[in-house]
Amino acid sequence: MRVAIVGVGLLSAGLEGWVKGREVLGGMRPFYFDSLPDPDAGLLPANERRRSTVGVRWALHVAQEAMAQSRLDPRDVATVFASSGGEMGVLDQLCRALATTERIISPTLFHQSVHNTAAGYWGIATSCQQSSTALSCYDDSCAAGLLEAATYATMEGCPVLFVSYDLPAPDPLIRARPIQSAFATALVLTASPAAGTANATVALASADCGDVTEMSDSELERLRADNPSGRLLPMLRALAGTGTSSVCMNLLGDQRLVMEVEA
Repeated sequence: MRVAIVGVGLLSAGLEGWVKGREVLGGMRPFYFDSLPDPDAGLLPANERRRSTVGVRWALHVAQEAMAQSRLDPRDVATVFASSGGEMGVLDQLCRALATTERIISPTLFHQSVHNTAAGYWGIATSCQQSSTALSCYDDSCAAGLLEAATYATMEGCPVLFVSYDLPAPDPLIRARPIQSAFATALVLTASPAAGTANATVALASADCGDVTEMSDSELERLRADNPSGRLLPMLRALAGTGTSSVCMNLLGDQRLVMEVEA
């Protein structure tokens, strides 16, 4: 199964946007953990932007960046959103409310607690009515989401926006899910891009075993290992370079997602 990458979005501390991130991942500049960037959700109407969660804003930020590069109409693009935990900050607020004597739950918080919240806000912002999937597979959410997006693009012959995002949970939830860093990325996949529009092509296959690809830079490897969405860093590094690279990600137990990237 082979797809083309026609847009990339990236946001993390020290990797603010694909232009800067590509320079870092391509080895043209060193990586430093800068202050946490402020995501842009300007695509949302003002009322929805005020109601949106931090997770939604991170997801929409990278989705906007990837779609802008692709030059496709978002109304024509299906979506796959992946996150290992979703709205952990909202979950924390709901749990705290349930621990009080009154046990009053905010309807807005309840509305924002579902796993497809980011996908819903994207639909509101873009008026997109194409197929939308939101999935979670714990630490392998990113690999499973990418495989889902590539399969859909191949089988349906339509472009797909893939978004993966994970943010640290507040205390005490972070003790059970110790993610220390925020990371979000997005890819626009097509089965047959127009000539000259693709950033790269990727051939995907599953395997029963194989060593997971790590980052050579120790700080980037720490980010990859810490954040489930950061597992995509080796593939993003391949996209930032030139030539052909092989990338292997863990996929649901002992399986592997093997990717041959031609940039």
